[in-house]
Amino acid sequence: MSRSFGPLELLDCYARGVFPMGEAADDPRLFLVDPDIRGILPLDEVHVPRRLRRTVRAETFSIRINTAFSEVMEACAEPADGRRETWINAPILNLYSSLHRMGHAHSVECWLDGELVGGLYGVSLKGAFFGESMFSRERDASKVALVHLVARLIRGGYRLLDTQFTTSHLEQFGVQEVERDAFKVMLADALSVDADFVQDGAALSGQAVLQLITQTS
Repeated sequence: MSRSFGPLELLDCYARGVFPMGEAADDPRLFLVDPDIRGILPLDEVHVPRRLRRTVRAETFSIRINTAFSEVMEACAEPADGRRETWINAPILNLYSSLHRMGHAHSVECWLDGELVGGLYGVSLKGAFFGESMFSRERDASKVALVHLVARLIRGGYRLLDTQFTTSHLEQFGVQEVERDAFKVMLADALSVDADFVQDGAALSGQAVLQLITQTS
Protein backbone atom coordinates (compact mmCIF):
# COMPACT_ATOMS: atom_id res chain seq x y z
CA MET A 1 0.00 0.00 0.00
CA SER A 2 1.25 3.49 -0.80
CA ARG A 3 3.15 5.46 1.82
CA SER A 4 0.69 8.32 1.20
CA PHE A 5 -2.14 6.23 2.63
CA GLY A 6 -3.36 8.19 5.64
CA PRO A 7 -6.46 8.60 7.82
CA LEU A 8 -8.48 10.41 5.14
CA GLU A 9 -7.78 7.63 2.65
CA LEU A 10 -8.76 5.15 5.35
CA LEU A 11 -12.12 6.85 5.83
CA ASP A 12 -12.65 6.75 2.09
CA CYS A 13 -12.05 3.00 2.19
CA TYR A 14 -14.72 2.56 4.85
CA ALA A 15 -17.14 4.67 2.82
CA ARG A 16 -16.58 2.23 -0.07
CA GLY A 17 -17.07 -0.81 2.15
CA VAL A 18 -13.46 -2.00 2.34
CA PHE A 19 -11.06 -2.06 5.26
CA PRO A 20 -7.34 -2.66 5.81
CA MET A 21 -5.59 -5.52 7.57
CA GLY A 22 -1.99 -6.50 8.17
CA GLU A 23 -0.38 -9.89 7.66
CA ALA A 24 1.28 -9.89 11.08
CA ALA A 25 2.34 -7.55 13.85
CA ASP A 26 5.92 -7.42 12.58
CA ASP A 27 4.95 -6.94 8.92
CA PRO A 28 4.50 -3.24 8.04
CA ARG A 29 2.45 -3.91 4.90
CA LEU A 30 -1.31 -3.40 4.68
CA PHE A 31 -3.85 -4.84 2.30
CA LEU A 32 -7.49 -3.97 1.67
CA VAL A 33 -10.28 -6.47 2.30
CA ASP A 34 -13.66 -6.51 0.55
CA PRO A 35 -15.30 -9.78 1.67
CA ASP A 36 -17.86 -11.56 -0.48
CA ILE A 37 -19.81 -12.21 2.71
CA ARG A 38 -19.99 -9.58 5.44
CA GLY A 39 -20.96 -9.90 9.09
CA ILE A 40 -23.42 -7.38 10.50
CA LEU A 41 -25.22 -7.11 13.82
CA PRO A 42 -28.69 -5.64 13.19
CA LEU A 43 -29.25 -3.06 15.90
CA ASP A 44 -32.97 -3.82 16.09
CA GLU A 45 -32.45 -7.57 16.49
CA VAL A 46 -29.61 -7.86 19.00
CA HIS A 47 -29.97 -10.75 21.45
CA VAL A 48 -28.35 -10.50 24.87
CA PRO A 49 -28.12 -13.93 26.57
CA ARG A 50 -29.79 -14.17 29.96
CA ARG A 51 -26.61 -14.73 31.98
CA LEU A 52 -24.92 -11.81 30.26
CA ARG A 53 -27.92 -9.63 31.03
CA ARG A 54 -27.36 -10.32 34.71
CA THR A 55 -23.70 -9.34 34.38
CA VAL A 56 -24.55 -6.10 32.58
CA ARG A 57 -27.24 -5.24 35.13
CA ALA A 58 -24.90 -5.98 38.05
CA GLU A 59 -22.38 -3.49 36.63
CA THR A 60 -19.47 -5.79 37.40
CA PHE A 61 -17.24 -3.53 35.31
CA SER A 62 -16.87 0.21 35.21
CA ILE A 63 -17.57 1.30 31.63
CA ARG A 64 -15.62 4.16 30.11
CA ILE A 65 -15.69 5.67 26.63
CA ASN A 66 -12.57 6.85 24.80
CA THR A 67 -10.35 7.12 27.88
CA ALA A 68 -7.73 4.54 26.81
CA PHE A 69 -8.03 4.13 23.05
CA SER A 70 -4.36 3.30 22.43
CA GLU A 71 -4.30 0.84 25.32
CA VAL A 72 -7.37 -0.93 23.93
CA MET A 73 -5.76 -1.28 20.51
CA GLU A 74 -2.55 -2.59 22.03
CA ALA A 75 -4.49 -5.11 24.12
CA CYS A 76 -6.37 -6.27 21.03
CA ALA A 77 -3.00 -6.84 19.35
CA GLU A 78 -1.76 -9.15 22.12
CA PRO A 79 -1.82 -12.94 21.62
CA ALA A 80 -4.85 -14.59 23.21
CA ASP A 81 -6.43 -18.02 23.55
CA GLY A 82 -7.01 -19.34 20.05
CA ARG A 83 -5.10 -16.43 18.49
CA ARG A 84 -1.33 -16.62 18.39
CA GLU A 85 -0.91 -14.04 15.63
CA THR A 86 -2.40 -10.59 15.25
CA TRP A 87 -3.08 -8.49 12.16
CA ILE A 88 -2.68 -5.25 14.13
CA ASN A 89 0.70 -3.90 13.10
CA ALA A 90 2.39 -0.51 13.60
CA PRO A 91 0.74 1.17 10.57
CA ILE A 92 -2.67 0.01 11.81
CA LEU A 93 -1.96 1.39 15.28
CA ASN A 94 -0.86 4.73 13.84
CA LEU A 95 -3.73 5.06 11.37
CA TYR A 96 -6.47 4.33 13.87
CA SER A 97 -4.86 6.52 16.50
CA SER A 98 -5.08 9.34 13.95
CA LEU A 99 -8.74 8.53 13.32
CA HIS A 100 -9.33 8.62 17.06
CA ARG A 101 -7.82 12.09 17.30
CA MET A 102 -10.08 13.15 14.43
CA GLY A 103 -13.16 11.83 16.27
CA HIS A 104 -13.75 8.91 13.89
CA ALA A 105 -12.48 6.02 16.02
CA HIS A 106 -13.72 5.11 19.48
CA SER A 107 -13.18 2.67 22.30
CA VAL A 108 -15.58 1.13 24.79
CA GLU A 109 -13.65 -0.01 27.84
CA CYS A 110 -14.30 -2.29 30.81
CA TRP A 111 -12.37 -1.46 33.97
CA LEU A 112 -12.13 -3.49 37.18
CA ASP A 113 -10.38 -2.22 40.31
CA GLY A 114 -8.68 0.49 38.27
CA GLU A 115 -7.36 -1.87 35.59
CA LEU A 116 -8.39 -2.13 31.94
CA VAL A 117 -9.70 -5.70 31.61
CA GLY A 118 -11.64 -5.66 28.36
CA GLY A 119 -12.97 -3.55 25.55
CA LEU A 120 -13.30 -2.92 21.86
CA TYR A 121 -12.60 -0.27 19.28
CA GLY A 122 -13.99 0.66 15.90
CA VAL A 123 -14.56 3.35 13.31
CA SER A 124 -17.51 5.72 13.17
CA LEU A 125 -18.60 7.28 9.89
CA LYS A 126 -21.97 9.04 9.66
CA GLY A 127 -24.58 6.40 10.67
CA ALA A 128 -22.25 3.41 10.36
CA PHE A 129 -19.97 1.89 12.97
CA PHE A 130 -17.30 -0.59 11.89
CA GLY A 131 -16.22 -2.88 14.71
CA GLU A 132 -12.53 -3.69 14.46
CA SER A 133 -11.39 -5.82 17.38
CA MET A 134 -12.06 -6.65 21.02
CA PHE A 135 -10.23 -8.21 23.92
CA SER A 136 -11.00 -9.67 27.32
CA ARG A 137 -8.86 -10.33 30.38
CA GLU A 138 -11.84 -11.09 32.61
CA ARG A 139 -14.82 -13.29 31.89
CA ASP A 140 -17.45 -11.53 29.76
CA ALA A 141 -15.57 -8.21 29.64
CA SER A 142 -15.55 -7.95 25.83
CA LYS A 143 -19.18 -9.09 25.68
CA VAL A 144 -20.24 -6.41 28.16
CA ALA A 145 -18.36 -3.84 26.08
CA LEU A 146 -20.24 -5.00 22.98
CA VAL A 147 -23.61 -4.68 24.73
CA HIS A 148 -22.73 -1.13 25.80
CA LEU A 149 -21.59 -0.37 22.25
CA VAL A 150 -24.92 -1.54 20.81
CA ALA A 151 -26.91 0.63 23.22
CA ARG A 152 -24.73 3.66 22.46
CA LEU A 153 -25.23 3.17 18.72
CA ILE A 154 -28.99 2.84 19.13
CA ARG A 155 -29.11 5.97 21.28
CA GLY A 156 -26.88 7.86 18.86
CA GLY A 157 -29.00 7.16 15.79
CA TYR A 158 -26.76 4.67 13.98
CA ARG A 159 -28.17 2.37 11.31
CA LEU A 160 -25.36 -0.13 10.73
CA LEU A 161 -23.00 -2.11 12.95
CA ASP A 162 -20.48 -3.86 10.73
CA THR A 163 -18.66 -6.77 12.38
CA GLN A 164 -16.72 -7.52 9.17
CA PHE A 165 -16.76 -11.26 9.79
CA THR A 166 -18.87 -13.68 11.81
CA THR A 167 -17.46 -15.55 14.80
CA SER A 168 -18.83 -17.91 17.43
CA HIS A 169 -18.33 -15.06 19.89
CA LEU A 170 -20.75 -12.90 17.90
CA GLU A 171 -23.27 -15.56 16.92
CA GLN A 172 -24.88 -15.52 20.36
CA PHE A 173 -25.79 -11.84 19.78
CA GLY A 174 -27.55 -12.51 16.48
CA VAL A 175 -24.86 -11.62 13.96
CA GLN A 176 -25.97 -12.14 10.37
CA GLU A 177 -24.15 -12.74 7.11
CA VAL A 178 -25.01 -10.63 4.08
CA GLU A 179 -23.60 -10.64 0.57
CA ARG A 180 -21.34 -7.82 -0.55
CA ASP A 181 -23.95 -6.06 -2.71
CA ALA A 182 -26.53 -6.13 0.09
CA PHE A 183 -23.97 -4.74 2.50
CA LYS A 184 -23.16 -1.86 0.15
CA VAL A 185 -26.87 -0.94 0.06
CA MET A 186 -27.01 -0.97 3.87
CA LEU A 187 -23.83 1.09 4.02
CA ALA A 188 -25.17 3.70 1.61
CA ASP A 189 -28.29 4.03 3.77
CA ALA A 190 -26.20 4.44 6.93
CA LEU A 191 -23.97 7.05 5.30
CA SER A 192 -27.02 9.14 4.43
CA VAL A 193 -27.65 10.06 8.08
CA ASP A 194 -25.69 11.75 10.83
CA ALA A 195 -25.16 9.91 14.11
CA ASP A 196 -23.53 10.81 17.41
CA PHE A 197 -21.22 8.35 19.13
CA VAL A 198 -19.92 10.56 21.90
CA GLN A 199 -23.28 12.02 23.02
CA ASP A 200 -22.61 13.40 26.52
CA GLY A 201 -19.49 11.27 26.90
CA ALA A 202 -20.77 9.33 29.90
CA ALA A 203 -21.44 5.60 29.90
CA LEU A 204 -25.02 4.48 30.48
CA SER A 205 -26.02 2.35 33.45
CA GLY A 206 -26.41 -1.36 32.87
CA GLN A 207 -30.17 -1.15 33.29
CA ALA A 208 -30.45 1.74 30.81
CA VAL A 209 -28.35 -0.20 28.28
CA LEU A 210 -30.62 -3.24 28.48
CA GLN A 211 -33.76 -1.09 28.24
CA LEU A 212 -32.52 0.58 25.07
CA ILE A 213 -31.74 -2.75 23.43
CA THR A 214 -35.04 -4.32 24.54
CA GLN A 215 -37.08 -1.37 23.29
CA THR A 216 -35.38 -1.54 19.89
CA SER A 217 -35.40 -5.30 19.42
